[in-house]
Parts: sequence; C-alpha cells; structure tokens
Amino acid sequence: LGSQCDSHKMGLLSVVCVSLFFSSTFAVDRGNFKTCDQSAFCKRQRALKPGQSPYRALLETLELSDSRLTLQLINDNNKVHLLLELYRLQGNMTRVKINELKPLKPRFEVPDVLIAEPPTEPLSVLSKDDNGVVLSLGVKNQRLIVSARPFRLDIMQGPEVLLSLNSRGLLAFEHLRLHKDTTETKNKDGESDKEEVGLWEETFKSHTDTKPNGPTSISLDFSLPGVEHVYGIPEHADDLKLKTTDGGDPYRLYNLDVFQYELYNPMALYGSIPVMLAHNTQRTMGIFWLNAAETWVDISSNTTGKVRGSSENPQTDVRWISESGIIDVFIMLGPKPSDVFSQYASLTGTQSFPPLASLGYHQCRWNYNDQEDVKSVDQGFDQHDIPYDFIWLDIEHADGKRYFTWDPHKFPQPKEMLQGLMDKKRKMVAIVDPHIRVDSGYKIHNEITSKDFYVKNKDGRNYEGWCWPGNSGYPDFTKPEMRAWWASMFAYDQYEGSMENLFTWNDMNEPSVFNGPEVTMHKDALHGKWEHRDIHNIYGLYVQMATAEGQTRRSGGVERPFVLTRAFFAGSQRYGAVWTGDNAAEWDHLKISIPMCLSLGLVGVSFCGADVGGFFKNPSTELLVRWYQTGAYQPFFRAHAHLDTTRREPWLFGPENTALIREVIRQRYALLPYWYQLLYQAHKTGMPVMRPLWVDYPKDTATFTIDDEFLIGRDLLVHPVTEEGSRGVTAYLPGAGEVWYDVHTFQKHNGAQNLYIPVTLSSIPVFQRGGSIIPRKDRVRRSSTCMENDPYTLYVALSPKKFAEGELYIDDGHSFNYDTKKEFIHRSLTFANNALTSNNLCPNCNFLTSSWIEKVLILGASKPSKVLLKMDGKETPVDFEFDTSMSVLTLRKPGMNAGADWTLLLQ
Repeated sequence: LGSQCDSHKMGLLSVVCVSLFFSSTFAVDRGNFKTCDQSAFCKRQRALKPGQSPYRALLETLELSDSRLTLQLINDNNKVHLLLELYRLQGNMTRVKINELKPLKPRFEVPDVLIAEPPTEPLSVLSKDDNGVVLSLGVKNQRLIVSARPFRLDIMQGPEVLLSLNSRGLLAFEHLRLHKDTTETKNKDGESDKEEVGLWEETFKSHTDTKPNGPTSISLDFSLPGVEHVYGIPEHADDLKLKTTDGGDPYRLYNLDVFQYELYNPMALYGSIPVMLAHNTQRTMGIFWLNAAETWVDISSNTTGKVRGSSENPQTDVRWISESGIIDVFIMLGPKPSDVFSQYASLTGTQSFPPLASLGYHQCRWNYNDQEDVKSVDQGFDQHDIPYDFIWLDIEHADGKRYFTWDPHKFPQPKEMLQGLMDKKRKMVAIVDPHIRVDSGYKIHNEITSKDFYVKNKDGRNYEGWCWPGNSGYPDFTKPEMRAWWASMFAYDQYEGSMENLFTWNDMNEPSVFNGPEVTMHKDALHGKWEHRDIHNIYGLYVQMATAEGQTRRSGGVERPFVLTRAFFAGSQRYGAVWTGDNAAEWDHLKISIPMCLSLGLVGVSFCGADVGGFFKNPSTELLVRWYQTGAYQPFFRAHAHLDTTRREPWLFGPENTALIREVIRQRYALLPYWYQLLYQAHKTGMPVMRPLWVDYPKDTATFTIDDEFLIGRDLLVHPVTEEGSRGVTAYLPGAGEVWYDVHTFQKHNGAQNLYIPVTLSSIPVFQRGGSIIPRKDRVRRSSTCMENDPYTLYVALSPKKFAEGELYIDDGHSFNYDTKKEFIHRSLTFANNALTSNNLCPNCNFLTSSWIEKVLILGASKPSKVLLKMDGKETPVDFEFDTSMSVLTLRKPGMNAGADWTLLLQ
C-alpha cells in the first residue's frame, strides 16, 4: 500500500483522496521528494569538483598490529585530523574505515547489519618511504598502496590497478563542530562557510529539519579502471546496468513510500542496499558502503557516448555521499562472481531458507472483504483446479487498523477461517504495519507507551504522524528491548485469533508518515541518543527482524518464519522476502520487474517478486496473462491489487484465460523441487536464485546488459514475453559449444546465438541447459503441502558430450530440523558413460521420504537396447520409450525411493 495523498490533504479528506486517486494520471508527484539540489548536503558535496585532495596521510602516525593498520589523515585546509583504519579480511576483502580522530561526540556506526565482526588476516608492510606505504594483501601478488600527499589508496594485482580510493580527490568529511564555529570554518576550497544555507537548519516544503549537530556529511570516490559495467545499489526502477549520472541526479538511497513511482530514473524507492558490483571479462568486484543515512551515488564513465573501439582504457568512477555517520567500506575483490556473492554473504549473511509453501502461489488484494469472501475465493481455486498456498489480508482486516486485531464484524471468527484453510493444507498472511494507532483503548499502544518504546520527536515527546489508522506512534525498533517485546506479541496467546498457518506482511516500514517530510519521519526525531537521520535506512530491516523473530519464537524456535517486507537494507535477506512495492498495470512495469529483482539478487536478496497484474489500475487480459507467465518464473509469486481495481481472481477473464493462467501456475508447482533446492543453495552459499546471464557466463560480453531474460539457478533460462501483441521474441542463448532444450517441446538449440521464437498467448519461452538434471513433481495438487509425498520426475538434459548433473534436496519443508538435527536428504544426480547415478551428498544426515522416482526423461539421448536399475545389489529391467524424432528417452516407473542410492544403466 502506498500513501494516497500529499500531507496537506490528509486528515478528514483522506477518504476522498483515496477515491479520487484513479481519476489522476499515473505519475509520481516529484514535488514531494527532494532532488540533490534540494538536499543541502548533496548539493554541498556535489559542488566539490575532482581535483587535488586537501587530505594527506601523516605517515609518522602509522601503527600496524596483526589485524589492522591505523594512520592519521589531516585536512590541510582546516587542520582537522581523521583516523584511517585498514583491515585485510578473510576471503579476499579489504575494509577501509575513516572517522574523526577526536569527534566532539561519537558518530553513528551501523550495528546489526554485519553478522559478526569480520575475521581478519595479517597485513604486512612490503615497503615504506616518505611518499607512502605498500602493504601485502596476501593473494596472488595483491598489494594495497597508501600514498601520502595527497592521500590516496590503490589496490593492485601485479602491475594492474584494480581500484583506487580518493584518486579524484573527493574525500570530504564534515567534522562535528559547535554552532558558533561555523563562521570560522573554511570549506574544502578554503572559502568561508558563513553564507551557506542548510548547515544548521533546512526546510523542504512546510517541514523544517533542525539539524542540531550541524553539517556531518561524508563523501569518497572510487575509480575502477577497465570497468564499463556496474550493477546493484537497489532499489531503483531502472535497468540492470547502472547508468552514468552526469547531467542528472545521482542514484538516491533513502527508503521512501513513493506513491505511483516512475520508471527509468534514479529516484529513491522503498529500500536501500548500498552495494555495487563491477564486472568485466577479467574480474568481478564489489563495494559495500555501510552507512544507513540518506546516501547519493554518482557514476561517471570515460566511455559514455563514445564509439566502441576507442583506444582509451575504459574506466568507471563512483562517488558515494552520505548525510552522517562514518566512512566504513568493504571492498570485495572477487575475482569470480560467485566469490563476490560469498564475500558479501560472509559479511551480512545469506537469504533465509523459506518454508516450501512460500515458494508456491500467493493470492492477495487490498482487501478481501470478510470471512465469506476469503472462503469463496478459496473455493474458487478448487472449482477451477488452480493450486495456491497463501491467501492474504490487507489493512482492512484489522479492527480500525489496529494491527494484531481482527474486525469483529468482517472477521468475527479468525480461527475458524484459519482452520478451514488448514484443513486444505493452505495458509494465510495478515498485514502488521509498524505505525500504531494512538488510542487509549488499544492494548498494543498502551503497552508501547507504558514501556516508553516509541520514537521521540526532537523535544523528547512521543513522535506522532499520520498513517492509515490516523494519528499514529512509531515504535523504536532500533531498541533490542522493543524488538523483543514486539516479537512476543506474535505468541498465540497474545495475537488473538492467530494460528500456526498465519504469517506476516510488514508494509509501510520505510517508515511511511503521510504528513512527514517526503512522506517519512522527520530526520531530527530521536532513537535514544541517535537521530533518525543516522538510522533511517535500517528502520525497515529492524521491523522485519523483530517480526521474523516473533514468528520463530511462537513455535519455540522450531518453525521457519515467512515475513514479506517493503523496506529493506543490507542484511534484510536474513529475515524473509521483499517485493517491488506499488507498481502499476502497465507493460513497462511488467518489464521493469525483471531488472528490479535481478538487482536485488546480486546484492543478497534472492526472495524477490513484483505484484502480478500491477497494484494500481486494471490490466488488460493479455497483460494479466503475460504477468502470470513472468511472475511464475520469479522467486516470490504473488498477485496483488489496489482497493479501487476491479476483482481479478484468475478465473474472472473467461475460460480460455483461466486455462492459460492455470497452466503457468501449474508449471510453477511442478518446478517447486528445483526452486526449493535453489533457495537452499542461496541460504548456504549466497548465490542468487534469479540471476543475470553474466553471472554464469562472465566472459561473454553479449550478456553484460541483458535484462529482459534471466537464469533461474544456472540450469533454466527464461525469456518472458513483455511486449503487448507480441508475435515473437529473440532470446540470447549463451555458451559456445553448449546446447539448450525448450522445456515445452524438448527441441534442442545451440548456445551462443540469438534465437527468434514465435509466440502465442500461451507461450513462455523457457530453456533447460544441456548438462543439467532438474527434478520436478508433475502431479500438481491444490497446494504444495498436498504434494509433499508425491513422486518425482527427473528431466535429464544431456550436453553434447552426453553428460549431465544436478541435485535433489528434500526436507520437511517447514521446520529448522534441517539445520538443528541434520534432517534432510541431499543427493547428487549424475549422468555419465550411459549411466544415471544418485549419490548421497550428506551421509550423516537423516531424513526419510515416501516420495519415489516415477519417471526419467533423458533429452538428447540415443536409443538403448535395454535399461537396468541397479540397486541394493540387484539389477532389474526398466520399461522405456524412445522418441526418435526428438531424441527423448522416457523411463517409466523405475520406482526407487528418492532418498536411496541407485544407478540406471543404459545398454
């Protein structure tokens, strides 16, 4: 849900606003949100141009211990000293911290994002003179060079510069000062700050930010020689490959509730992950800027607008600017894409392993009206033979938008409703937002008030703002005690009407404040001793963290949580799923869902999806069908719609369209074993589930800008149809010497080609990589839980060398027993030398399944004279069929248990 109106229209007019919204054209009101020019610190920092840095390193202050190097820097213009700390981290990473040597008071350092203090490795000095220091980074001739005058850092491998810091002289650190000092300070260029507006107070529209600490912003530039392609820093509604920002605004990272967001621009959206990846044919690297304040990122390149083939070595320059805090940056040196993913995961953790059911289909709208409505929608899925796992309730389900409650007229017996779903092995999600109605008759509000857990305004009183319930307080989720209390509210005896099949959705957690500056909280609001400006971008992460903890705790730590969040930060992947917010029923919004989720996957958040059908407006039938076909091949698969849209359950568009939507949802359910295995791998390794082609084909430059198709794992390639009235799409199939099989027809195509594919409304181009084995469950039932004990079909797609490999992962689908008790099955499947073998990847694991292998399809096979199953020391013949025209061998009912050791011999 997005805020519907400008702040001045709120109050009694809010209802009118909501109903009027459809008459306006679809476009963000840009006047509600700052440009860089309207953000004083961004304007100030951007006014600094590249040139000679005023900072130099005082080499005589250098101290080297086992794990870190410290060194003072001085700004020759104002004589303020900074402290530089350098760490060589395990796993080929370097950490650079810069803070004031003696700040007037502590500056904010982001807690709770790193999963632990990163382990270090010894740094050693290779050489030192008056100009600087050369340090060994241990890996393959990698060195870190500290130049003294002006201060600069270079990371090198052999003769090659991988990355430079402050090479353009844009390090700028606004030190804390007393207000009276302002007139005496000089800025970087030695000019007086006296006239500068926005240092100690800043006004935007009708809101004044008091800035009691004065100017505190920081900036640092990074140069990436040899790099033309950079990615990441979500969330933006833009292409996968980041654009240069010369002549426009920088990319903004500041979690905001942007009503009716526009596409293809660098404006801030609901979440912020300050991680950028750089990639070329030689190397992948990452920069993680650990700062939770408002941040702007400038990108420039020496190849922009130039003709290819110019002799100049390409270079991308990046500049990070944040409003407060310190410089704390992690440089992840790869060199492979998978190395960068594991490096980042070692810092901030991996994607949480979700319950299997949450990978099924989710049916949502604002709002299902009452218990009867829920029941009839649930029955509609059964009547039309469409599987689903979760039905969702938006804000109208609660009593007067008091979260943790139920409307007594519309939802008088929530447990009866939940039991009805449970009887069909289905689940529900109800929304719990972090704005709390100020109402003395509301238990949650009273407890937060009595425990003094609300965020304070600058004067120390409870901060109040306008949101869905009207006047609302905002719990201070930065407090561990507040998070623990919030988690306790999910206990079955506290959250009345809740059961174990009720899960949670955290919306509006940027936080959204309808009458606040930029529709969010005032920056001078207080979280204990810290200002909201310091912590803004982690507020949403804390809300999801506390909610996920509550769900886990209510089961005594046994059951995995499922929590969807709109706002996020680095580390949010540990707590659940993310969606791309309030999109629209427009073709361009369908297209943009692909790069938006690809960008999130590159920086740790694999469990991503977009509202199928578009949240605002009514989709055409063609757009709705195409969106289901796209969403079914994205990790989080949920249809959602605005209050004022016409109903759009999958069976409301005539039998032909119902059949098309049913078919693609069934494709999703058949592939659940593969999706689940990929989420398990993401949880274990940090590898993204939905990923750009270049991740698996890092040397193929043709893949570097592709964002209308993607890989699921490394074995499925999907090219959704996202153009209206399309008669055909051109898909790029990567991999010279590789083959790809159309999953619908089993037709084989060579890699390293652009393939034109004629399409009809029923087409969703999907290809399986030759050399892979994908497990499916082709007996689709009404929910994933109903399919738990069903048999598997193995799809073996042979490479030109007649080889294939894959995995099979099975556990109970919902508990932490896979982790705490090693209760899972993990098997490798290999086809080589005319034999298909299943081997145990975890001999000390212990889990039993009643699922068996009912069929094996081998694509690209030759016809055998016989097929034998070798198992338990016996050989038994297996029935088979061979389709000569397609070279497909089908083995019927070989019958082995999915957890057993076995070999199928083709003779």
